[in-house]
Amino acid sequence: MRPRRRHAFALGVAMVAAAIVVPASGMTANDDIGARLAAPPLVIHLIDAGDFSGAEAAIATALEDASLTPDQRMALEFQRERMRRILMDFRLDEAGAKARLRRDIPDMSDAEFARWDADGLIEARVIDGQRRWFNRGPSNLFRLSEEARRRRATPLKFYDSPFEVAVHPHHAEVREAARATGERAVAPRRVRVTQSLTVKPDAVPAGETVRAWLPFPRAIPGQQEDIALQATVPATHQVAPESAMQRTVYMEATAVAGEPAAFSVTYELTVHAQYADIDPARVVPAEITPELEPYVSERAPHVVFSDAMRLKSAQIVGDETNPWRIAQKLFAAVDDIPWAGAREYSTITNIGEHALEQGHADCGQQTLLLITLLRMNGIPARWQSGWIFSDGEYNNMHDWGWMYLAPYGWVPMDVTFGRLPDAGPELAGFYLGGLDAYRIAFNDDWSREFVPAKRHPRSETVDLQRGEAEWAGGNLYFDQWNYDFQWQLLPPAMDERT
Repeated sequence: MRPRRRHAFALGVAMVAAAIVVPASGMTANDDIGARLAAPPLVIHLIDAGDFSGAEAAIATALEDASLTPDQRMALEFQRERMRRILMDFRLDEAGAKARLRRDIPDMSDAEFARWDADGLIEARVIDGQRRWFNRGPSNLFRLSEEARRRRATPLKFYDSPFEVAVHPHHAEVREAARATGERAVAPRRVRVTQSLTVKPDAVPAGETVRAWLPFPRAIPGQQEDIALQATVPATHQVAPESAMQRTVYMEATAVAGEPAAFSVTYELTVHAQYADIDPARVVPAEITPELEPYVSERAPHVVFSDAMRLKSAQIVGDETNPWRIAQKLFAAVDDIPWAGAREYSTITNIGEHALEQGHADCGQQTLLLITLLRMNGIPARWQSGWIFSDGEYNNMHDWGWMYLAPYGWVPMDVTFGRLPDAGPELAGFYLGGLDAYRIAFNDDWSREFVPAKRHPRSETVDLQRGEAEWAGGNLYFDQWNYDFQWQLLPPAMDERT
């Protein structure tokens, strides 16, 4: 039963129009997608509490205010879209969730389902009084419960990177090359990539212009270099400047009735693995310069130093003062959070806090949680994300980060790959201070505006990996188009063989 809120609601509506303010940040609202989409706290609270009807009423009342700026109006309207996206992510009723699980556990009892559900192992939420289950909740159960895995009729093989499931020869290659040369950027790989985005037929009315943005890597000295654009479809395109933290190739096409609108980009680049051989005795607290200040600061909505976050930090860190040892403790604690498929980031109010509360998280959620904890402890930390691949068939979207350790400077961290199982002490901690060469960085920050800017709120308001598309009538969400990523490892250039 929905809680009664009639009298509180009258006060809440009055608060809505007054509370639409851009939160303080180190960037302008035009640069920061999160700031531009900041909505009244009451509306956010109602949605997060599952009171979609109350939220819709509050939004409708607030939109009646003729003095709203375009950004304020867009932020309110986006909360309507956020509710729509949440409902898309939580489509299963109880019968549907049970049916999904009984595909793999034919004799699953109702009591088993109820117990797993009560333990929070099958993600669900109550929306307007009805309990709904996350579309990926049944499959995530097998990530979260060994008991459920044992109950499967057929064994389950997870689709994971060969670089995270066990120590890999590449890890030793990277460490040995770094120690032999004294360089951090080693073991390069040359790769050709074709990434595509295909808008489904009739998703856009014939004759209208479809606008598309595909990820395109920045040149990062010592990490990814010698980037060469080979081709785009359509041929006319605009590449964002190197300064764009979420860099793209922008293209346009005219929608044709009954036909898809296809966009693609092909490029080559050289990716270097990373390895920093950290001596804990040399690590000292970093001097927080103006350049480093943003990386020890909060950045709402996803990096917030809440009371719950401060408590968790204190529990993990204890009385440790060495920044490297603090980072090791925080890395281990976040690594202990089991991986599970996540809802769309645009639907989550605070991703770092969500990872702390939910009991499971995916790569971006783990990374934002770790960034928050590191920053709270005075260790500068920043975001990076893109696409990972392999010598075989594996590829996937992925998020990771970097932290600043004096006197070493910026060193990488991939808490989702975490501590390598069954590895010796030299390689077990590879991903705290090291990265493989099988990843392309598309993003050096989250929620940054595109060049050229998108007119409608993005499908992915935090990350950029699949691409984005829109037309004059609005954004094109993920169900309206398909994406693909193809790669080919190339022989190294002559100067890379020496």
